[in-house]
Amino acid sequence: MNGPSRTPPYSMDFEQALLASCIIEGGQESIATCIEEKIYPGSFYMPVHQVIFKALLDLYSENSPASELILAEKLSSRGELEKVGGYDYLSSITNRIDTPVHILHYINRVRDLDLLRKIIKISRESIESAYAGVDDISQFVETVEKAIFNVSENRLSDSAQPVKIAIDNAIVLVQNLLQHRGELSGVGSGFGDLDRLTFGFHPGEMIIIAARPSIGKTSLALNIAENAVIKPETKTIVPTLFFSLEMSSEQLAMRLLCGRAGMNMTKLRDGFITKEAATNLNRVANEFKNAPLWIDESTNMSITEMRAKARRMHNKNKLGLVIIDYLQLIAGTDARAPREQQISEMSRGVKAMAKELAVPVIVLSQLNRESEKEKRQPRLSDLRESGAIEQDADVVMLLSKKREENIDDEISSDIAIRELIVAKQRNGPTGLVQLAFKKSLTRFESYADENI
Repeated sequence: MNGPSRTPPYSMDFEQALLASCIIEGGQESIATCIEEKIYPGSFYMPVHQVIFKALLDLYSENSPASELILAEKLSSRGELEKVGGYDYLSSITNRIDTPVHILHYINRVRDLDLLRKIIKISRESIESAYAGVDDISQFVETVEKAIFNVSENRLSDSAQPVKIAIDNAIVLVQNLLQHRGELSGVGSGFGDLDRLTFGFHPGEMIIIAARPSIGKTSLALNIAENAVIKPETKTIVPTLFFSLEMSSEQLAMRLLCGRAGMNMTKLRDGFITKEAATNLNRVANEFKNAPLWIDESTNMSITEMRAKARRMHNKNKLGLVIIDYLQLIAGTDARAPREQQISEMSRGVKAMAKELAVPVIVLSQLNRESEKEKRQPRLSDLRESGAIEQDADVVMLLSKKREENIDDEISSDIAIRELIVAKQRNGPTGLVQLAFKKSLTRFESYADENI
């Protein structure tokens, strides 16, 4: 598509003023400020300014002063001095300002104009692609959104803050703990023994629930989601987003309904339910219809796409919890990369999502076969395919059958004991919690509640 030729937004004055701030008075402190505020050679529109700033960065890395004379010598040694206009142009830059006191203003203007140019470039490319024809509209929209997000995500600096700020925040947390002594400080799981060990799941945490297939990790995640979105009036409801990469939303809804209504799924399929049970099922259905729970059943989704969806949902409906079922089904961005490298990328992406949204993110994961082969309890090293999961996670819980000698893990024909091992907790103790799994309802209950 051809359109009128326009000069991209830029300001010669602010680019020169920023460069001058890095040159006068030796430049080391000003260059450090630019680095901290995420200014790169590509942030400048003029090619000569990009070359000059690259040389300034190199001087900084060499711990060398960045005076006009030293900068000129550096450019000359590279054969670039005449390309940027020689000594005369460097002198004209340094004469733009007398002091670097306003450097942050110059940085903001240069960065904002660079952001506008990037948005214009992305928009033009998107328009051209749209006119050329798009085979997969969903993928096209996701690609455009990802490009826009990458621009906006990189424009903010993550500079260090005085310890005073962290101390003040910690004091507020301590006061809240004292005022609400014994109460959960995070999102409760609904299982008393587990909540006493973790005090709930906290914002920014990545929580792993790992198990072998058919042990019940999806059921446990659904029970946690149910407890988050349906609570007595005295407790806070936590809006929850559930990414299901394996099961359909209808399958999950069926589990939620039958589990909460206490209805045997086999009997329901056979059509044998009483009128009272049907009434109870309708009551539970209305509870879930009014609950702030969203299920995304998209398959073959990358962690980047997942983060984008969670971000959009968080902007519309302030989330308090995200659940992903499960990690190994997330699509890698590079199918050619080794699987361990792909899992590491996904793990880092999940942790980044938790920090970005400031919510706990529960991720289900698979365990390898070693614990079954060796007939022992699972441990952290059994996490499948990558040690990065253990490294990134704040809490790791391993769900397994009971393994103690001479103790049958079957309480009855319908109820079995499951052990939830809190194998890692960055901000708390580790330990073991016993749960009762009701097979006919595919539902977990606290072990103590079963009076066993």
